[in-house]
Amino acid sequence: MKKIFLFFATSLMLTGCGTFDKYEQKAEAPSNVFGTMQGIKATGNSSLAQMSWREFFTDPKLQKLIEQVLANNTNLNSARIAVEKSEASLKMAKMAYLPSLYFSPQGTLASFDGSAFSKTYNLPLQLSADIDAFGSITNKKRAANAVLFQAQMSEEVIKANLISTTAQQYYMLQVLDRQLEILTMTDSLWNASLETQKSLYENGKAYSTAVSQMESSYLNIKTQIVDARRNIRATENAICKLLAIAPQHIVRAKWGSSALHHPEAQGDTGQRMFDAQFLKIGVSATMLEQRPDIRMANYAMEEAFYNTQAARAAFLPSITLSGTVGWTNSAGSVVVNPGKMFLNLVGQLTQPIFARGKLKGNLKISQLTEEDLQKKYVQTVIDAGNQVNEAIADCQAAREKHQFYHRQVEMLHDAYVGTHELMDNGKANYIEVLTAQENLLSSQLNEAMNMYKGAQAVIALYIALGGGTK
Repeated sequence: MKKIFLFFATSLMLTGCGTFDKYEQKAEAPSNVFGTMQGIKATGNSSLAQMSWREFFTDPKLQKLIEQVLANNTNLNSARIAVEKSEASLKMAKMAYLPSLYFSPQGTLASFDGSAFSKTYNLPLQLSADIDAFGSITNKKRAANAVLFQAQMSEEVIKANLISTTAQQYYMLQVLDRQLEILTMTDSLWNASLETQKSLYENGKAYSTAVSQMESSYLNIKTQIVDARRNIRATENAICKLLAIAPQHIVRAKWGSSALHHPEAQGDTGQRMFDAQFLKIGVSATMLEQRPDIRMANYAMEEAFYNTQAARAAFLPSITLSGTVGWTNSAGSVVVNPGKMFLNLVGQLTQPIFARGKLKGNLKISQLTEEDLQKKYVQTVIDAGNQVNEAIADCQAAREKHQFYHRQVEMLHDAYVGTHELMDNGKANYIEVLTAQENLLSSQLNEAMNMYKGAQAVIALYIALGGGTK
């Protein structure tokens, strides 16, 4: 019997050794997560993502706005609370190693066949401890630790998204201000053209249809001004929602007064804001280290691993030590006064034999969850590389288009001035002037919007590389 017992105990110990193993990442990410990026190379170990958001966004008004959003946003506050909840759960998991202690006093009055009442009492302290012989408590603690890390990464994801959204809305306000400025200037110019056309009509040098057509286009500018102001109000309201405050005016700088951080760039605002040659994307490994969603996916795999380990440990015996110590006057069928001390110690081993398939089912579910999260991790990395690739492509496209828009505005402005002079001298009709005015306005608005798209692409690249968490 002694040999059988030793063999059985040794087998259990060897079986349980694996349940203490620590997590090692098994899912491998693709080697070239960025794909093909023409004209862009991963540079050294530095990355745009390593810059803090205060370094990246140099506009003091935008910095203040981001600070307010991070302090007041409801979703971010909920994420902070989730982290605190996970910390509390981890603390409970760590405390599971300690014994539990209860004080449970008890008193009894007993009488038989009308006899005098006998009074008994027990004043015990009850202690119980689970021995973590096969890693059940350890794996639950490690899983709780992985859950805490996931909550922290989730908070960082929300923080980065809030910074990105706030900055994009801020720049949208700036470009809308710029568009309103262009429309207001155009309104003044077209008003002058309308007055000129009316004067020509009064002097018999133009038809009434020319005046009507010119005035119709002038009124169209008026409606675009109304739309621009409405869009500004809507964007301000969107920022106020992020701030969790009532709708109000958002203080901002003038468009182009503060570019994104590219100290190496020289030239106009467009180049400083989104020229891809000045963007340091870093190497793939750097991105994997910086992005909170990828780190969160890794911690999810870690949690699943320890849950699987805990499911395996459930097949092994559980060992419980319990004891009771206290003061009582009840000595079985005899009542003694005064009471006496008593002590009781119990050791218990419970080996599952048949649990109606529950243990096997839990293990299978844990293994499938682990497999699923490994695939999701790879997909998360692929999605991240795709976002980087898309942001780089948007930066390059905006930069190339900026040159064309800038030159187009210059050419159309010259064309408008020349056509207007020709009309004043009777050498051009109102249709030519109207066409020149509309083309110039469209080109100016497109140039402003393209610059916003370029800034938006740089912000997207910053976040895609894992920026915004510092």
